Amino acid sequence: MGLELIYDDGQTPLSEEEMEGLLIPAITTRGELDEFEQLNIQKAVEFYLIRRKFKVDKILTEDFIYAVHKKMLGDVWSWAGETRTSEKTIGIKRYMIPMRLKQLLDNCKFWIENETFSPEEISIRFKHELVAIHIFPNGNGRHSRLMGDIMMKNVFKGSKFTWGQKGLVDKGEARSSYIKALKKGDIGEFEDLVAFAQS
Repeated sequence: MGLELIYDDGQTPLSEEEMEGLLIPAITTRGELDEFEQLNIQKAVEFYLIRRKFKVDKILTEDFIYAVHKKMLGDVWSWAGETRTSEKTIGIKRYMIPMRLKQLLDNCKFWIENETFSPEEISIRFKHELVAIHIFPNGNGRHSRLMGDIMMKNVFKGSKFTWGQKGLVDKGEARSSYIKALKKGDIGEFEDLVAFAQS
């Protein structure tokens, strides 16, 4: 395979086996990969945020979470929408994913039913925990942001987040602020991440 990737801070490296899941062999640069992934992700954004509406009972299921990832990256990667089979430098041990995901879904239902937090904070806590679990080989940050947007639009009838109004894949000030806010979320402080998502 001709594609070799260099990873920035916060990006999840793919294993050799995961790299073999590339469905477009003509891709040879990071720029080409990013472009094809973004085109695929845009289809998912249109499907989940523009063309369709979903009820909370559908959104808060394992099947829905996996289907969103498949729709986002399924044109580019064969493993899209499947649980990772390798350990990563971020995220929990892979054998713990099903249990942690079920726990997150139950927690989120409780937060919504009991109005434990504001709609924005519930959506951000949900997003943060998805990325902390790191279900998939790659694309977890982008997937979790789309899931946060789906929650805001469908469950709370609000607007999707702006996420700093910049791309967060490439290195830069926006990505640096985003990573710092994520790390504060790791210790239970979500104000910065909520603020960033709305900036």
